[in-house]
Amino acid sequence: MNTPLKLITGFLAATFTMGALAADYTFKFQSSDPSGVKNFEIKQAWAERIERMSGGRVAVDILPVGSVVSHTETLGAIDMGVLDGHISVTGYFSGKDPAFGLIGNTVGAWSSPDQLITYIYYGGGYELMNELYKPYGVKFVGGGATGLESFVSKKPLNGVDDLKGLKLRAPEGLVQSVFAAAGASPVNLPGSEVYTGLSKGVIDAADYTVFSTNHAAGLHDIAQHPVYPGFHSLPLLEVVMDLDEWNKLPDDLQVIFTTSVRDFAHDISTQLAMADVDAVNEARANPDITLHDWSAEERRKFRAIAREQWKLYAEQSPNAQKVYESVTAFLESQGLL
Repeated sequence: MNTPLKLITGFLAATFTMGALAADYTFKFQSSDPSGVKNFEIKQAWAERIERMSGGRVAVDILPVGSVVSHTETLGAIDMGVLDGHISVTGYFSGKDPAFGLIGNTVGAWSSPDQLITYIYYGGGYELMNELYKPYGVKFVGGGATGLESFVSKKPLNGVDDLKGLKLRAPEGLVQSVFAAAGASPVNLPGSEVYTGLSKGVIDAADYTVFSTNHAAGLHDIAQHPVYPGFHSLPLLEVVMDLDEWNKLPDDLQVIFTTSVRDFAHDISTQLAMADVDAVNEARANPDITLHDWSAEERRKFRAIAREQWKLYAEQSPNAQKVYESVTAFLESQGLL
């Protein structure tokens, strides 16, 4: 006779729990990474923390790259209401304004993620990013970096001269301009096609992401001459969302978002740096893989080429000029230029 009562009690308890846990705000964010890679898993962990920190009031669904639109179209998808936000690379949107290419990857400017994170949160970058995105109806919640990227190559690369004629994948914007100025032949491919491009000979090398992610993806099996530590890219990884949706959030949830993204910036760079150490040790133990570490002189040569491109790139739009002035002023103030 107690069974029906237990069933009813259990049903009511389950219903109450589901109601208590139902989110007041649900968002759909697309990532610039495919599922299954560590970068994507760390982004999902951030979304889970948002839910816990908000007491279940916020739910963020992180979708893999290409789930809704291509990696270069998420900004437009947010504006149209197809997506609520993205966790992506700022440089992908240089077609909208060269400023995004310049701030998204100021090639040769940063020696560590901490330098970029300091600029964003304490050097004027946060305010500038929100100024740049306001005309698109987008809120820059915060940003960081996966880390100083490695460089994947099927050919030995020991310095700037070895870049001449090299067919390499590079993302849109300043990165392509710098590599072209160094004599390479940049090819525009999404990150999801790097492995196929290398295996089919479409490209000889790739500016893609950090060493551990490249290694886990099997890129070093077909491109056995990685350059590590990287000499080139440290792209800005951003979290943005629809500005109207942002404005609907109460103050406490806005604080949770901004604080959690600042934590995410350190979390992803730290975890990937630790993963890099393990991956590098594994690669060094493989006789088929040769790591190339550029000399300080070769790194200076590449940075000199990059700095000239900063100036030229800044001339492409008023906003790009703002970025150039802001970044160089910060670098000078910190003795980094």
